[in-house]
Amino acid sequence: MKKKRLPFIVGAVISVALIVSIFLVYNYKNEQISNASDEQQTTEPNKKDSPATEEPKKTVDNPVKPEQKPDENGYLPNQTLPTEPTYINGILLANKIYPLPSTFAPEENPEAGQALDKMLTAAKQQGFDLVAFSGYRSFDYQTTLYNNYVNRDGQAAADRYSARPGYSEHQTGLAFDIGERGKDNLWLTEEFGETPAGQWLMKYAQDYGFILRFPKNKEDITGYMYESWHYRYVGIDIAKEIKKQNITLEEYLGVK
Repeated sequence: MKKKRLPFIVGAVISVALIVSIFLVYNYKNEQISNASDEQQTTEPNKKDSPATEEPKKTVDNPVKPEQKPDENGYLPNQTLPTEPTYINGILLANKIYPLPSTFAPEENPEAGQALDKMLTAAKQQGFDLVAFSGYRSFDYQTTLYNNYVNRDGQAAADRYSARPGYSEHQTGLAFDIGERGKDNLWLTEEFGETPAGQWLMKYAQDYGFILRFPKNKEDITGYMYESWHYRYVGIDIAKEIKKQNITLEEYLGVK
């Protein structure tokens, strides 16, 4: 009887071992899938983008229809503000053709602020006490500022040096008006660009990711008169390329 029961017992042991093996393999695969999912969830949110590519909510080539022509002040007639900001090749753009939503309120961009601090520190080491006397502006503040300029100088004149609400680079949190401390009389003047401090800024701003946003003899492209004090953060690589080619942001993005 014992000899007859032996094959049965061996077969039962093999069956149990097979079932246990299948169970262990199944659990191992599930654990691997779970671990992979957890790793993805913890690494994805840690991605950090620069201001040029922070949130490409709307990427376009050129949304302006060819038949649309700017008016004498550089704006498109009867244009309404968009619901999303415009990014072209990952770069946030705000000018007379590409406005921002009235609700767009990012405050000062942290990366741009840090780059500004480094640039001002470097300038001070060279003997230039530079200060950013105007940075981020909300839509409401720009409305007040623009209306004051219009009341003082008229709309045609104001449109050459001040952006209408929703069209200002200052609303992006990436632009700064810079001058030399103690020489307030030269703030917001072309003469600042001729001073040693203004010349240093024009030469080295690119090394910190900034461009002179409205250079000389480019009003037909930027829509604004030469502003020796207005600098925009775009990141070091892009700033150096724009400086090297001696072009504007519009030309770099191919929108002019």
